[in-house]
Amino acid sequence: MHSNRHKGRVVLVTGAASGIGAAIARQYALEGASVALIDVNAEALAAFAAGLEREGATVAWACADVSDYAQCEVALGQIEQHLDAPVDTLVNNAGISPKTNGKPANFWEMQPAEWQKVVGVNLHGAFNFARLVTPGMVQRRFGSIVNMSSVAGKAFVGFTAAHYGTTKAALIGLTRDLAGELGPYGITVNAIAPGRINTPLMRTASNETNQAVIAETALRRLGEPSEVAEMACFLTAPESRFVTGQVVDVAGGWLLT
Repeated sequence: MHSNRHKGRVVLVTGAASGIGAAIARQYALEGASVALIDVNAEALAAFAAGLEREGATVAWACADVSDYAQCEVALGQIEQHLDAPVDTLVNNAGISPKTNGKPANFWEMQPAEWQKVVGVNLHGAFNFARLVTPGMVQRRFGSIVNMSSVAGKAFVGFTAAHYGTTKAALIGLTRDLAGELGPYGITVNAIAPGRINTPLMRTASNETNQAVIAETALRRLGEPSEVAEMACFLTAPESRFVTGQVVDVAGGWLLT
């Protein structure tokens, strides 16, 4: 959709340099928003931001490890100063799912450092940016947050490790709690649970794994990042201001049962 329904908004997207995050940022830009981009990969982020600017978008970006609150605070300050406006919409998209030779670690072999890293990026990262932007949203009595969960946060899928599924389930809990707490201030909070989406992260798994998922998906295909992006934009658009605390599957009918 190419509309102006997000015109005048400032939208912050974490994990924005590639995959779903990049698709979300581009879609918001197409719909008139100023986009604020966060990623740990400075080179990829700068290249993506430059591409959006060439397409006519208003862009600000900052490199940060989302698991580090201090870095997030500095990055947000830089972005809001550059755009001379506060963040209206936050999309907590940054996430990792480590693999070794295309396979996740068994829980009984998982190193504590790997557990802590995944929890740090996937869960603490969402807390960090939500904590930083919500005071302003509460003051203005307006705002929206989308947390990127996963079908792996709702069911055992077998090819993501325990840390990934646990953090994605926790994001669903965070979404519901924030929706209840922030609702009286006019702030909506929802989550998206993607299925198997055609991204670089998906390609860290084996081809056999991905083909097995396709066979179990009602639509018999992988999803595209743009399809997740469309849902994120809808959940934060004017027409969905009465939708909050929801977890929306964008999974093509995977795990229907």
